[in-house]
Amino acid sequence: MTNVATEREAPPATPFLKSLIGLIRAEDSYGAWDRKTDVQLLDGFIVTKEDRRAIPIIGDPDPDVLGRVELFYRAVALAAEKQTGLPASPMMTMSHEGFGRVILAVGKLVAYSKTLRDVHRFGFEDTGVLEREGMTVVGQIAAAIDTYPDVARA
Repeated sequence: MTNVATEREAPPATPFLKSLIGLIRAEDSYGAWDRKTDVQLLDGFIVTKEDRRAIPIIGDPDPDVLGRVELFYRAVALAAEKQTGLPASPMMTMSHEGFGRVILAVGKLVAYSKTLRDVHRFGFEDTGVLEREGMTVVGQIAAAIDTYPDVARA
């Protein structure tokens, strides 16, 4: 996949991207990514239009893609937890064909739910889109908590 960002660019400093980068670095128990910049760590999440055209319309997701999807929603949950002060838990089910569902629960509240399709093509045009999508979901979770605070705290 092609990285449209250069190494000189710093990723935006939103709570979501900070959480995502922190989770990626936390999974590097052997220090293999110590010399990689934050932008290089986010490279797997970037799928340009050209990259997307090269991916077949029908296909099974590989474990790396499934790991990135799970990491994306774990970072959303962590950023939402930092913003709201309430722990958020992502839960994802996925078929071998790349169809499934992700929910983020806060207390007894399902604060976010999304059907996932064509997961083998999961990715974002650039880090700006990645950041916006992540922060949009964080905002939706915060709004759901504001609407149903008693359920979220139950």
